[in-house]
Amino acid sequence: MNISIRRATEADALTIADHNAAMAREIEKIEFDRERLLSGVRAVVSDAAKGVYVVAEADARVVGQLMITFEWSDWRNGTFWWIQSVYVDPGARGRGIYTRLHEWVSAEAARQRNVCGIRLYVDKSNHNAQRTYRRLGMTPAVYEMYETDFVLKR
Repeated sequence: MNISIRRATEADALTIADHNAAMAREIEKIEFDRERLLSGVRAVVSDAAKGVYVVAEADARVVGQLMITFEWSDWRNGTFWWIQSVYVDPGARGRGIYTRLHEWVSAEAARQRNVCGIRLYVDKSNHNAQRTYRRLGMTPAVYEMYETDFVLKR
């Protein structure tokens, strides 16, 4: 499988929204409003200050994706790149697609003078993903994540 990695464009928005919906069903067992998802993806694609989607293509089809968002660290005087919205099409899993996406992000981050690191969060029960992240050189952080979700009300 020949895999190419690139930044997403507006033409990818519908596919990314479909992948986000599939991910929400698979991981959290929830359904999101389709228009809300699509609007959220388009907001990122049209405004790089919000983030950047990166896609993996094989056979002229998007088979994987992730989104990078940004967090300023006053302690490090730099920006963390947060990897979010990771999704690989079930039929393409186990073929190194996430590894290629991760390597692309790592190389891009290393080229930037103001990026101080890469972070992500992962579902506590997703042991396969955790193994992959460790294999790629990431280590568990010392922080737990807490949230107040005004959309899902949980």
